[in-house]
Amino acid sequence: MALTQSAVVQAAVDILQQFGLADLSMRRLARELDVQVGALYWHVKNKQELLAQVAAQLLNSPQLDLDPDDFPEPRQALLQLCRRLYLTLLPIQDSAEVLEVASVLGTSELRPLNRMEEILQRGELAAQEAAFGRQLLLNHILGSVAHRQNLIQLEVAGEDQPDGFDWALERALTGLLPGSN
Repeated sequence: MALTQSAVVQAAVDILQQFGLADLSMRRLARELDVQVGALYWHVKNKQELLAQVAAQLLNSPQLDLDPDDFPEPRQALLQLCRRLYLTLLPIQDSAEVLEVASVLGTSELRPLNRMEEILQRGELAAQEAAFGRQLLLNHILGSVAHRQNLIQLEVAGEDQPDGFDWALERALTGLLPGSN
């Protein structure tokens, strides 16, 4: 099998899902793919670029494709998108950290985040305000995912214990889109 960028990213996603970010090194990835470490750099520039591509693969999935026109108002579309993002990331170890890296790098291939900003603009926010709003919502989602994963990992709480995600999301959206319900 030929080594491709897609194979490199998929192997990285598999390592992340099975072992977490601490075990996702270029050496480990090369070992999993049975290639020399240098061969990986033909397909990704560095680990940061790899993490951005991993984040894109995690997010650019059919369950996160959302058409805002399917909802009566932007607020409901945002609620659904944010909930889907939270539930998608929750079972994947260290997904919040990976997505944060991709966001900081300005990765433009993260379709659900781009959609979030579009929906905020439909809610009559200016482009700059929509970008700030997207960051606010993303911080809430990623912080909630990391917090919940830590609670479960440290056996402080079970998966079925309420965590306040929806409550806080509702409050954030009330501040961002005050005219909608």
